Amino acid sequence: MAISEYLRDLRALVGSRLLLLPGVAAIVRDPDNRVLFMRRSDNGEWGLPAGAIDPGETPAEAVVREVREETGLEVKPSRIAGVFGGKGFRVRYENGDEAEYTVIVFDCEIVGGQLAAADGEALELRYFAPDEAPKLQVAYPRSLLRPPRSVTEPPRFEPAR
Repeated sequence: MAISEYLRDLRALVGSRLLLLPGVAAIVRDPDNRVLFMRRSDNGEWGLPAGAIDPGETPAEAVVREVREETGLEVKPSRIAGVFGGKGFRVRYENGDEAEYTVIVFDCEIVGGQLAAADGEALELRYFAPDEAPKLQVAYPRSLLRPPRSVTEPPRFEPAR
């Protein structure tokens, strides 16, 4: 998996020990309200387009960058759908590195680009109806995948499973 220069330097200091990291994820919907998922190339598991926030980057900038890098799509964040973290967001990578993410999830609208696995992080990109979504690598609540009733609907807080 791609790793930023910042994280590479940090890993050189702390090894593979657990790091708490800020991250972002995107809910990108097609016209039928199906949600875009990616099957990861490092472990074959499904997830939302997502990644770590780089130093100096706002969360909104990070989600736009991550979606572009992983899917080829240009998006505009429209609202924060939720903020999640804890043990359900802990990941152990194949190389032994451990990270636990606090993830800001954005609802995003597509404004350009072409859907294509762009940076090698995705084996497959596919839209799923919210009720047919695959098992995910981290513990997002399933209600997060349902379309909001309106753009002004406040985010729903639900503890991760």
